[in-house]
Amino acid sequence: MTKKISKEQPGTAVKPLTDPAMADAYRLQSRSYVPFVSRGLRLAAAWSWRSLVVLAAVAVLLWLLGKVTYVLIPLLVALLISALLTPLVNFLVRHKWPRAAAAATVLLSFILVVVGLLALVGQQLVTGIIDLTSTTMKGVDAIATWLQSNPLGLDSSVIAQAVADGTQQVNDFLSAQKGKIATGVVGAATSVGSFFAGLLISLFATFFFLLEGSRIARWITRLLPVPAREPALGAAVRGWVALGQYARIQVIVAAVDALGIGIGALILGVPLVIPLTVLIFLASFIPIVGAVATGIIAVLLALVAKGFVHAIIMLGIVLLVQQVESNVLQPFLMGKAVSVHPLAVVLAVAVGSYQFGIVGALFAVPVVASISAAIGYLAELSSQQMLADARREGVIAPGEGPNLPGEDSPGHAADPSDGRRRTVIISDFEEGKPAD
Repeated sequence: MTKKISKEQPGTAVKPLTDPAMADAYRLQSRSYVPFVSRGLRLAAAWSWRSLVVLAAVAVLLWLLGKVTYVLIPLLVALLISALLTPLVNFLVRHKWPRAAAAATVLLSFILVVVGLLALVGQQLVTGIIDLTSTTMKGVDAIATWLQSNPLGLDSSVIAQAVADGTQQVNDFLSAQKGKIATGVVGAATSVGSFFAGLLISLFATFFFLLEGSRIARWITRLLPVPAREPALGAAVRGWVALGQYARIQVIVAAVDALGIGIGALILGVPLVIPLTVLIFLASFIPIVGAVATGIIAVLLALVAKGFVHAIIMLGIVLLVQQVESNVLQPFLMGKAVSVHPLAVVLAVAVGSYQFGIVGALFAVPVVASISAAIGYLAELSSQQMLADARREGVIAPGEGPNLPGEDSPGHAADPSDGRRRTVIISDFEEGKPAD
């Protein structure tokens, strides 16, 4: 049987294809044909628009977070404190304490310790600021004497005139900024009110995180579709464990920094040792930036109080302590607990500080560590699901490939419907241990 194929003749209309199969093929080809578009260009275009969608979603998320920082920041503080204190609460619960009593006791003890440190720092500042002022004036006089006797040949009148001009400029500046100063005082009062409101939110949230952290996690996951609940809960557990490990190890690192520099300042006779030590401890929670800033403060304090030689010695102590932190503590402690590349740390601190200021720099690394752990869990879960599907469909033999969680031998997969996995996840969430 011969097929009739339409041919286009000059001055005549195109005859339709009489073979239905060829007509369908012709229509399909005419619809799917894209002229002069290579496979590489199509792949690049697909990646490009998907990347733009992801970036747009991230930008919208950051914009929304910026609008609710007055609630977001207290919640982040509460999460960090809860991750730090959860092992103590679990310890008391294992010793037959009611969980509510254990959470309240641990939180109140933490508050008392913080208030005691702040009171000690305030007392040291009040008693030491007068001595520091007199020491600073002596240092200024010493610098003036040195300038007067240096090879440049400056006399006392030139130095006195420079000091008088500087004082007059400061007074003129303060006089011109009276209105802004008054506005700043009002803004400071408003900020104080916002601070105490955020403090109350943080304390209440911390208590409930310590008391019902697993229940809150289950409630949030119930808002998701049923197939996504178990993976989401497992990812939350991994992120929570990473956050707790980061908080506890960062406390150790910050304590080593503060004690090392503080003991060095005490030996050199630098004033305000206790406030300086507490400041270094708190600032060390901001990676890289905090250690550098507090190290500069320690060196300047030694320069003003004790002179150039003591400042050089203080600089050596600061560099030694920071080298021990960077080359010993960070690789052996932080590297095993939180697998975040140093470049990711720097970029996270930069983006966090640019978007949310000092608070963003403080929470950038723990947030990145938690997200990294959660994504790693989901990727691992996806790989396990792909392996199980490959075995079920016969692509991989039962004895090949790694064991899945719950397998006693290769090829014997755990039953995903037995509920044991969910029990392990919830128990790990309360105990602060990573799920298998």
